[in-house]
Amino acid sequence: MFSKYVLPLILLIVAVGATGLLIANRPSPAREPQARPPVLVNIIPARREPVTFTVDSQGEVLPRTETVLVTEVSGQILDTSSAFVAGGTFTAGDVLLRIDPRNYETQVQRATAGVARARTQIATENALAGYALDDWKRLRELRATEREASDLALRKPQLAAAMAELEAAEADLKKARDDLARTVIRAPYAGMVRNKRADTGQYINTGTPVAEIFATDHAEVRLPLTAADLAWLDLPAVDDNRAASPVRLTATIGVQIHIWEAALVRSEGVFDSKTRVLYGVARVDDPYALGSDAEPLRVGTFVSASITGRDAGLLYRIPRTALADDNHVWIIDAEERLRSVKINIVRRHGDEVYVDRGLDEGDRICMTRITGAVDGMIVRVSDV
Repeated sequence: MFSKYVLPLILLIVAVGATGLLIANRPSPAREPQARPPVLVNIIPARREPVTFTVDSQGEVLPRTETVLVTEVSGQILDTSSAFVAGGTFTAGDVLLRIDPRNYETQVQRATAGVARARTQIATENALAGYALDDWKRLRELRATEREASDLALRKPQLAAAMAELEAAEADLKKARDDLARTVIRAPYAGMVRNKRADTGQYINTGTPVAEIFATDHAEVRLPLTAADLAWLDLPAVDDNRAASPVRLTATIGVQIHIWEAALVRSEGVFDSKTRVLYGVARVDDPYALGSDAEPLRVGTFVSASITGRDAGLLYRIPRTALADDNHVWIIDAEERLRSVKINIVRRHGDEVYVDRGLDEGDRICMTRITGAVDGMIVRVSDV
């Protein structure tokens, strides 16, 4: 009875296992390898173009001339000009402040009187010298002598002393007049008051600083230049009469970017021993735009500068991102294959490099980064 049911069950299990082994071990159908589609790339054409290099720098706007006004006489300040305030503007010769002149007017009167006395003394001595000469002539005729009269007898020393007194009196008068003129402090040039240190009613001594002023006819910007920068610039020499290199200055004021035109007029001639840079000096005419609606370039503004440099001739200008390594680029040949080309880079500037050799006009430069790119690799050029 047992064998009647067990044997068929065993046979069924064996049959199922054998079938499973046959299915598991059957050969798989051959699969055709799928071809990888060419990588889609963007290109730019190589074009020669005339290039004039620029050099970037930055610096602070400084006044051409800055002066501390100092009094040359003492006294009380009687009044000041309306321009004698921080930010006030003036022209050359404008009166900025006046010091009480009364004491100095008195000194002029005294010195004038001294000159008059000295001139009277000279006239007196001239007359006395004439009398002395006449007396000597009569005396010589009476004594029948040929001896010459002494200078003292002819009053020559007295006359010389009187003339010296006149010179001293005239010098005193000149000084008195100069001191009187110095009670009026005038602007030595057209400019602006940076700050004032004295005001009406204040008593000041000789040598007291009363204000700081600076010229506004033009301003200067000291631009640090490295030795590498100098290779692309024509810095004017001290005795060079060539036209100055144009400079474009920019600064952000509020949310707006403002531009001013300047010129590189000179260099300071000596490398800074600490920073190893040479300072070029750019000049901006009429920085405060007085009398116009232009944006003023105020002293103290920090600006960026783009200096026009040398004419470099015809070069290829390509994006720095086109470089495959330090001096190679990928180009696409006529068969749509990648070709590695070695180039000679003249200059790297910002996001661009300038090339003079290694490329031909019209070469298609690959701009797409391809992982695992190899020479001869087929690519597909984008139509965009």
